[in-house]
Amino acid sequence: MILLREKLDSLYLKYNKFELIHPDPLEFVYNYNLPEDREIAAIIASSLAYGRVSQILISVKKILSFLGDYPSKTLLKANFEDIHPDINLFKHRFTTGKEIFLLLKGIRSILIKHGSLRNCFCEGEKQFLERVSNFVSELNIYFDDKKSYLLPSPKDGSACKRLMLFFKWMIRKDEVDPGTWNLAVPASELIIPLDTHMYYISRELGFTKRKSADLKTAIEISRCFKEINPDDPTKYDFTLTRFGIRSDMEYNSLFNLLSY
Repeated sequence: MILLREKLDSLYLKYNKFELIHPDPLEFVYNYNLPEDREIAAIIASSLAYGRVSQILISVKKILSFLGDYPSKTLLKANFEDIHPDINLFKHRFTTGKEIFLLLKGIRSILIKHGSLRNCFCEGEKQFLERVSNFVSELNIYFDDKKSYLLPSPKDGSACKRLMLFFKWMIRKDEVDPGTWNLAVPASELIIPLDTHMYYISRELGFTKRKSADLKTAIEISRCFKEINPDDPTKYDFTLTRFGIRSDMEYNSLFNLLSY
């Protein structure tokens, strides 16, 4: 594990760079300066982070354009629902404009009740996954049974890849992750955002033999990364997932670099 950490740290120093963020929905978060706007941009960008990356960027840009330069203020306006007709025409793969509107209403509800998404998440002394589940319930308050494809809950066994991506962006702080909630919870509590790229890489590294990319698998993989870096198990996520996403960074190159 010591040798693997040295190699991962070397890759991190080389590839965990702001200029390598594009194409990634995270880039939209950096268009805002205020924490209350960044967290809203982040939850929208991460929620739509499925499918072809080119379409993801188009969809995120479209929704954020409805919210203007200050999303938090827009959502708190009395005439907020005036944007409904425009959003109703929106479509991103399985996600409809109605679902996005219900999510925005959920965000608005949290802002009114708690003041910010951060305050909502940090409320009470609970374990990380309990907080995540409660957070999802509040965001999904306008969905039937408080459940949506956009934001599944860990209570249902989902790895919640997009939600874990959101928390990584908000809690970790380095050249890539903005760390808007840097003091909310320790980075050591974070769980790997388990997408197809990280699942494949983790299986190749021997971190899991499980055949389903569910919550149990995400926790198992996170524990392996925690053995390597106890304080920051998701540190290498961005670096590793560039391989296979970027056309100039292939899996074979990664495994050659990590080989003993």
